[in-house]
Amino acid sequence: MKYILAFIFFSQFAFSQSPYPQDYFRSPLDVTVVLSGTFAELRSNHFHSGLDIKTQQRTGLNVYGVAEGYVSRIKVSHYGYGKALYITHPNGYVSVYAHLSKFSPRIQKYIKACQYDKESYEVEVFPSPDELPISADEIVAFSGNSGSSGGPHLHFEIRDNEERPINPMLFGLDVKDTKAPFLTAVYAYPKDKTAHVNEIKKRTELRLIPNKNGDYTTEPIEALGDIGFGIVSYDQQDMAYNKNGLSNIQSFYNGNKTFEMDFKRFSFDESKHINRFIDYEVFKEKKSRIQKLFVQSGNTLSMLKDVDANGYITVEDSTNTVYKVRLRDFKGNESWLTIPVKGKPAKEILEAPELKPNTYIIANQFNELDQGNVSVYFPKDTFYEDFHIDFSVLNDTLKLHKNTVPLMKSYTIKFDIKNYVEDDKDKLFIANLYGYYQKPSYISTKRLGDMLSARTKSLGTFTLASDTVSPTIKPVNFQDGKWLSKLTHLKVKIEDDLSGISNYRATINGKWILMEYDYKRDTLTYDFDDNINTETENNLKIIVTDNVGNNTTFESTFFRK
Repeated sequence: MKYILAFIFFSQFAFSQSPYPQDYFRSPLDVTVVLSGTFAELRSNHFHSGLDIKTQQRTGLNVYGVAEGYVSRIKVSHYGYGKALYITHPNGYVSVYAHLSKFSPRIQKYIKACQYDKESYEVEVFPSPDELPISADEIVAFSGNSGSSGGPHLHFEIRDNEERPINPMLFGLDVKDTKAPFLTAVYAYPKDKTAHVNEIKKRTELRLIPNKNGDYTTEPIEALGDIGFGIVSYDQQDMAYNKNGLSNIQSFYNGNKTFEMDFKRFSFDESKHINRFIDYEVFKEKKSRIQKLFVQSGNTLSMLKDVDANGYITVEDSTNTVYKVRLRDFKGNESWLTIPVKGKPAKEILEAPELKPNTYIIANQFNELDQGNVSVYFPKDTFYEDFHIDFSVLNDTLKLHKNTVPLMKSYTIKFDIKNYVEDDKDKLFIANLYGYYQKPSYISTKRLGDMLSARTKSLGTFTLASDTVSPTIKPVNFQDGKWLSKLTHLKVKIEDDLSGISNYRATINGKWILMEYDYKRDTLTYDFDDNINTETENNLKIIVTDNVGNNTTFESTFFRK
């Protein structure tokens, strides 16, 4: 027994040790750290690259530089991270702060000067080390909800000198967590037609049985051949109800480790392979992320460790074996899953032949599909494996399989529009049809003569759509011809119902002004503190253009002292 205890002690000791500095970085906020998102959590098409720290459902909290350094990058964009700040530290790490409402006064002054110089709200700049030095405990920004944020919070990252994100909790950032991870579903995957689980030769869900001690079991399964398993799981911290990601997953067959996924660090280049790690088909059809505890071709995630036989187990006839899974969060809380396995051949089952489309994709080579006025070009290694693709064209609608197959690269769709009237061609774009009502969604479309082309990274149904309606512009907090001396901001609402907003330009008395675009609220906002308007009588002019070139001009006169 003492040897087992010693093994457990040293295993836990080794797990708790960290090669990362523990007292170097402070928390980026003054409030208690409560997470709405954990590091490497499963997201759409990527792993989450940082921690989402709750800001008490409000914006404007002080955001601190976590250590001394210098601002090495500032990026302001409509989508994604929104307003984001990057600080390089003397120890080589970079801290990242995203979805900010605004920067500290001197950083705000610096970035506004860049925006006015480039006459663009969206900018990305890389200050030199001596331009914006940061001292320890300095307020560098204020929390917000900018970009693609789904609610007020601070997205916080730490990256190494190769721009690889690392779990900030490895540096000592503390989050209270005494809850063990949860398991909600378990699946078995026969590797091929020679294997089965409970007489079934394809993915099958197993009956999950929660135990009183917090662990889980399934009913014994009967199987033969090479079998993989998949789980649906999440973790919760003590002060939040969010379903967050795990820190580590391991599997064992008869006591021998077969698989480990360690969510400590990854590179952005590999993040796309999340769609090979999860069961992509189930995710697209049922919005459930099954994590596959086996490795298929093309899954080169660096977070994989100690994978034996690609994570599959080989079940032999007349055997009684045990498959176990350990789920662990960052604090070391863990849950176990036990699957008893009995080796037994399947009864002979007559299966109807599977009807498959005639078009076949070979993954490791270039593939081109043509029909009517539509052509599709798949570069080499767009897909993880060969498969039969459903490809058909009816009028101006392209059916290109279901969006249940993961892609590694973007591919090109082209539509020949020579049969359209010349005046109509400029209003056409390629759209993806989505949802129950198959609504068109704009895909960035280029025109060369009579050919429209677009690049996308998902399969589905596509069509030619036409947008002939210009955007709308409406004042929100002012009226034409009024005095606005008491206002701190000008705000207008801009909308486009089909192809979407492409760009906008605003001036006062002919001078370009910085208007912040919030796409979630469809608003443009100008801050009078920019002091562009120095006259009593002012002419505001805004031009908004959609993605096919329709534009609307709004003009208004206001007075201000």
